Amino acid sequence: MSSPANHTSPAADSSPAFAHEPDAVEAIVPLIPLVLPLVGGVLMFLLAFIAVFMA
Repeated sequence: MSSPANHTSPAADSSPAFAHEPDAVEAIVPLIPLVLPLVGGVLMFLLAFIAVFMA
């Protein structure tokens, strides 16, 4: 028979020992406080330009 030191338990195999890959959403989240005001400003400018052009 083999010794118990050579066996690994199923619980040890299922433990999350892999490296955490960066997610696309996690990479974008820190930029939200900068991106939202910029996009809002561009949107307001475009809507104002359309309103003046149509008047």
